[in-house]
Amino acid sequence: MSYKTILTVCTDADLLNSTLDHAAAVAAGHDAHLDVLCLGVDRTQTGYYYAGANAMVLQETLARATSEAEALAEAARTRMQAHDLRWSVESGVAQLADIGRHVAARARFADLVVLPKPYGEGHGIELEPVVEGALFEGQVPVLVTPDDVTPKVAPQRILIGWNESAEALRAVRAALPLLVQADAVHVVVVDPPKHGPNRSDPGGALSAWMARHGVRAEIDVLSRTMPRISDVMQRHAIDVEADLLVMGAYGHSRFREAILGGATRNMLEQAQVPVFMAH
Repeated sequence: MSYKTILTVCTDADLLNSTLDHAAAVAAGHDAHLDVLCLGVDRTQTGYYYAGANAMVLQETLARATSEAEALAEAARTRMQAHDLRWSVESGVAQLADIGRHVAARARFADLVVLPKPYGEGHGIELEPVVEGALFEGQVPVLVTPDDVTPKVAPQRILIGWNESAEALRAVRAALPLLVQADAVHVVVVDPPKHGPNRSDPGGALSAWMARHGVRAEIDVLSRTMPRISDVMQRHAIDVEADLLVMGAYGHSRFREAILGGATRNMLEQAQVPVFMAH
């Protein structure tokens, strides 16, 4: 297995260069084609304006979003000239409420989607539904990259957040092309179960499976010494100087088909290293 089609989505000129450089590094490391989707976001809400103004407002905001998309695409093409790889740039417009569908339609035919961190100062509200659209509707793994992290062609020290869930296992399977390239892989188990078939060897079966693929893994069993497991994982990532964190993404909501769950959101809000997720 390898990544042959990488997708990245750009909606903000301030985040464009960082996002493209991270995506280009991954594409270069796997000799993959990089697809760049530049979206202008129409933030109008249908029915919000009174009837007489509705058409004028929609036309104005659509024109603005189209102009933003074209400017993003032009900047993306200029940036990609510096990277020696196969790439393409496409632009389009999406309403905020519908942006996830547009992203999912393209993510379905990618092996990996590289996106900026959806939370933080200066990060637009459209970034969260972009991540959700790729993960939950597109059903493709997502690599979320903090703004101030230097892009790497191949991360050499990787942490796996392991809790025996189906989501965590899917994330590990999807990350295998990265795991086999790493010098060290840490399977991190926080407060392993006291009952069950794996209580005496938490993470052992996963490590044995990965070893047959050539992954050099070791198991780190940690106690939950902080209120949130995400905090424990983040601290351990700093302690071992990790380049990447692999974890399952969890979705739950009574009102929406999918929304980033609490554990996933906490991890992404505090992320200091790239986070690889699958659902």
